[in-house]
Amino acid sequence: MSITTLSRRSLMRLLGASAAALPLLPAGRALAQARGSTLVIGLDISDTITFDPVRQAQYTPPMTLAACYDSLMTLEAHDLINPKPSLATSWTRTPDGQGWRFTLRPNVRFASGATMTAEDVKFSFDRILGMQEQTQQYIKAVDRVEVVDAQTVDFILNSPNAPVLPIFCNPGCGIAEKAVLTRQGATAGPGAKDTDRATEWLNGNSAGTGPYRLVRWERNAQIQLQRNPNYWGTAPAFERVIIRHLSDSAAQLLAVRRGDVHAAFNLIPEQMATLRGDPNVRTERLPSLDFVYMAVTQNPAANPVLAKKEARHAIGHAIDYEGILNNLLGGVALRPAHFLPIGVNGSTEQIAREIGFSQNLDRSRQLLQQAGVPEGFEMEIAYGNAAVAGISYQVLGQKLQSDLARVGIRVRLNPMDQVNIRTVYTQGREAGGVLTFWNPPAVCNDLWASAVVERVARRVHWTVPPEMTALVKRASEEQNLDTAANLWIEWQRKMVDEAHHFILFQPIYQIAVRNNIRGFPLTAAGWQLEMAHVTPA
Repeated sequence: MSITTLSRRSLMRLLGASAAALPLLPAGRALAQARGSTLVIGLDISDTITFDPVRQAQYTPPMTLAACYDSLMTLEAHDLINPKPSLATSWTRTPDGQGWRFTLRPNVRFASGATMTAEDVKFSFDRILGMQEQTQQYIKAVDRVEVVDAQTVDFILNSPNAPVLPIFCNPGCGIAEKAVLTRQGATAGPGAKDTDRATEWLNGNSAGTGPYRLVRWERNAQIQLQRNPNYWGTAPAFERVIIRHLSDSAAQLLAVRRGDVHAAFNLIPEQMATLRGDPNVRTERLPSLDFVYMAVTQNPAANPVLAKKEARHAIGHAIDYEGILNNLLGGVALRPAHFLPIGVNGSTEQIAREIGFSQNLDRSRQLLQQAGVPEGFEMEIAYGNAAVAGISYQVLGQKLQSDLARVGIRVRLNPMDQVNIRTVYTQGREAGGVLTFWNPPAVCNDLWASAVVERVARRVHWTVPPEMTALVKRASEEQNLDTAANLWIEWQRKMVDEAHHFILFQPIYQIAVRNNIRGFPLTAAGWQLEMAHVTPA
């Protein structure tokens, strides 16, 4: 395994903020609901475009998906290294050593009441492989899935040492009911990308074994979940969950103070500080594995100056990283060197200081001279109309605009809808820089690194040298943690030199929770909250 424990670094997750806030519930409604049966969460869900687990690649949906779909294994908040049983009770190497054999939990039923079997597991993964969405890239080491018997399934790998086990924990690998999805137009295997028609149904329903089932989603309004009466585990304390779309942090602050929501995820540090004397609200914290970064294209058609590495390095040395961490975020954040958050194998604060960019305005000006633009140049920075980790992308963009202006780089800010910015970025159509986030679909170094060389590189128009891809593979499959750490440090050093991605911060998230909620278990594993384990006081 190429990861290390995060028990000393707790970070949690928060989300964006855009669009208008919904009207508040009558004062104190959430207090009554806590005594009743409904959990109400205030959260910006403007990035949600689907609840099809296979097609999901956004920031906020994993929290809902993890409540509706169980995976074969799971990760507990205090141990993000060793997968724990979920739908699988045990796993071992296949007899030929080329894959993994899973023994399934007996008598597990879907929300429909039907019993889960190995056929459902095979169908779920065949659909992932056939749909060729981003989720398929996470499990690219899986060659095929074979049913051994009703309670046993084999995963045959094309790379036997690939670190697939932690990846199988993510909600995108949740097990869905074959019969239900087939009736809704789902297909599996080759060609599924063109023939599958189940996504529309999955956007308003779910077909998993999780503690909750999705009953309604209104875009930029709310998500409604209902307790699954057939859940195999301990029944959740709340019968219903409502996730309300509150895009404005001030609206969330008012809502949690009034008791209209039980938890507010998007408060800025100043707002959190105002709650310190409130006897009804507390702060929950947890170290996250998220980070916010700026990706910069080297596409000469978009901006010929950015095609020069020296110009991109000049950007890296002009940014006031300490000002972002300490002034904008109140010090509740870290900054890794590149796409490996601090706390995983090969990424520490010391390594980040040694190999990451730091502000050096004189060096920045020298690099601009080397790039042939001693007076600076113009570029665009695009971002979503939202917030992340208690700071709006707009404020972050304005800070970068101010920093870069000190060396003559003139920035045009281009705010967009959250969904539009995602489309622009994933299709590589950005005119300069893009402010965005990364949250882990699973806790595995390979996912962060492979994302860069397989997908993110295309978005910034970087042709990845074969040796970089080979380095990621070597580091991912290395069984000795010390050797793997050195390989990951080498990879980060090379990526910093390419200067396409400037990591701005890795936040320490803070969530405001009303005291009529006793247990509010956060996780950095990729889905933010163990919703089934939230309990009233």
